[in-house]
Amino acid sequence: MPHYDLCLTWNWEYDADFVRLLETACQAHGLSLLQIRPDNLAASLIQLNNGATTFAALLDRASEVDERFLPVEAWAFTHNAYRINPRECSLWSEDKATMHLEFIAHGLYTPHTIILPPYAEKPKIPPPNLNPLGNPFVIKPARGGGGEGVVLEAASLEQALATRQRYPDEKYLLQAHVRTQRLGSRPAWYRVLYCTEQAYPCWWDPDSHVYTPASPAEEVEFCLSTLREITHRIADISKLSIFSTEIAYTPEGLFLVVDYVNDQIDLRLQSKAADGVPDAIVENIASGIARLAESHHK
Repeated sequence: MPHYDLCLTWNWEYDADFVRLLETACQAHGLSLLQIRPDNLAASLIQLNNGATTFAALLDRASEVDERFLPVEAWAFTHNAYRINPRECSLWSEDKATMHLEFIAHGLYTPHTIILPPYAEKPKIPPPNLNPLGNPFVIKPARGGGGEGVVLEAASLEQALATRQRYPDEKYLLQAHVRTQRLGSRPAWYRVLYCTEQAYPCWWDPDSHVYTPASPAEEVEFCLSTLREITHRIADISKLSIFSTEIAYTPEGLFLVVDYVNDQIDLRLQSKAADGVPDAIVENIASGIARLAESHHK
């Protein structure tokens, strides 16, 4: 009966380079890797369910966009396999309204925000005071990523009330636009990737989405160690082992968490795509996943 140390589910063609790096990392740690893709999903589920195949740890990079992979997660849960980013933690942390309140409760700074209940629950709500948000402001659904459903230049209450009907079962966040300082030659906007207790702070251009790793000298000069501290606190709150977050440094001298938790990180290589993640960071993430699987070896 084949037993694998790590199972990876994946269905995005652009994950191929990351998968290659993960294969190399697993080999370096003496670990076996089971890959479940759309082409072998049905056969893999049969083998799992009849006991012909087992695994000790799971990294799921497929079920969020393809529910056919959910039985693999369910198998891992019922067979006590270690789940990297368990589904229940992912679902909880992807709710921006929930994370906003959690972050405030744990002393993290966030943009000024008004949370609206789902339209399906409360079609009519008392008009909120939008003055603290400034004009324009941002409207975003509590769930979803990649900018889907987000209105960046909202200008009126009527627009906010109409927008919440687009996804009537979702809470909506109305947020103030975030201004950043310039540190050195760059706007102080960062994306920090996190994997297995390691944080990787990067300068990040919100327009071009280009990453530039923060150098050790820059971390000292601009006190960017705070980015690591904030990211580790987010890991404690979310209970996730792998995610990214966006943080901006404001003219008021605050590190503001802007985009709270993204647990399905786009791991395209920067050497292949301009807006990909620096190759060395993806290599480190692959190694971190292998170490995590090794620590839960059965």
